Amino acid sequence: MEDLTKYEKHYSDNEFWKKLKVVARKAGLKVVYAALLLVYVVKSPLTSKKDKGKILGALGYFILPIDVIPDWIPVAGYTDDLAALTWAIYSVAKNVTPEVKQQAKAKLKELFGEYDEKDLQGLL
Repeated sequence: MEDLTKYEKHYSDNEFWKKLKVVARKAGLKVVYAALLLVYVVKSPLTSKKDKGKILGALGYFILPIDVIPDWIPVAGYTDDLAALTWAIYSVAKNVTPEVKQQAKAKLKELFGEYDEKDLQGLL
């Protein structure tokens, strides 16, 4: 995976939530869950600066409208975003606590309504 920290400057809470509201349904449950896990991990005071850099880079990449596979391409458009988000999750897995998962799933339910947890397989 390329060094995603170069995308850190593209992250802001405001831009993240704005993009998420627009693309949540199109991006899909797994992409949104991955992004939410990272948003809640980055806010933890226990997360190191190095790990925060990885997270903010992956989230910055997600926010950018132009990336390796443009988001507007049906089905494939968010695969690179999911890869970047998944890489960041596994890079900082020690910080993904049960509380973080609970927060992310609560927000996921708010955004999508009821969903099948099996659809989140492959993520922590």
